[in-house]
Parts: sequence; C-alpha cells; structure tokens
Amino acid sequence: MNTLTMQARCRMLIATLILSLGASLPAWTADQAAAPDFTLTDVDGRPVTLSDLRGRVVMINFWASWCGPCRQEMPLLEQIHQRYEPLGFTLLGINVEENSADGQAFIAERPVSFPVLYDPDNGISKLYDVVAMPSTVLIDRQGNVRYLHHGYKPGYEDEYQDQVRALARERS
Repeated sequence: MNTLTMQARCRMLIATLILSLGASLPAWTADQAAAPDFTLTDVDGRPVTLSDLRGRVVMINFWASWCGPCRQEMPLLEQIHQRYEPLGFTLLGINVEENSADGQAFIAERPVSFPVLYDPDNGISKLYDVVAMPSTVLIDRQGNVRYLHHGYKPGYEDEYQDQVRALARERS
C-alpha cells in the first residue's frame, strides 16, 4: 500500500472517530465569552479580521474537504448566508487543512458567496477548541460566542437558522 493511500485511510479513520464523537455532542450556549479575535487570509489573499465584523452576527464554520458531513453541509450554509446576509449576518468558512489547495479545489467545484479563509496550522481552530469536523460557532453583534455545534447531522441547519434569527433580532 502506498503512502498516499495509507494517509487517506488514516484521515478517514480519524475523521470517522471524531465525527462519531462530535455528532453526539449537542450545541451548547456559551456564557457570552468574547470570541477570540483573529486575522486569516481569504481565497484571494486578502486578510479578514473577525473584530472588523463587530455589529454583525457571525457564523464561523470550520471545515475540511475530506470531511463528508462538511461536504453535505456546505450548500446548506450557502443558503443560510444568502438568506440572512441582509439582516447583518456574515458567514466565514475556515478551512483547516495543512494544504490549502485541497480546500481551494473543493470551493472551485462548489462555489460559495461567503468568505472562505485558510487556517493551515490550525491556530484558530485551537483558539476555538474545535474537536470535530465540521464545527460551527455563532457570535453575537457584540463579539461574544453564543452557540457552538460539533459535527453535523441533517436538520442542524434548522437550528442554525433559529439561532441566527434570534441573534439578528438582538441589537448592539
């Protein structure tokens, strides 16, 4: 068995273990802790800084191209972004792969209108204690983490929308 095949199998095994663990964890409401600030580069090489989005409801979705649930969830996230952006909502997709070319290839096949950022050293995912792929964080207009979802199962997008609407109704 060649090294590439072995690496792919190891990734899939790890992803399966993480997802089986993560998918069983419910979303939790944070105690309004300030979201750690960061700056990452987008697909066009432009920096995006979280604190520049203060005053907007922000969803951060940590994902990887090898993650099956991430692939399933991505078009649903695009729909949420399109629907709620006029209400002061921004979605940031953060790809966590060491080789950002894999994430770029995925997005080229399935374009999205929200910013896709790259975290190849996983520094930001560590700041947010990401333990499963995908992981989704919702941040209120004041910059506080309010919800965290580990993993993805069909139907989670309904919960995301309920939470986005509730946060959008709150004013700064």
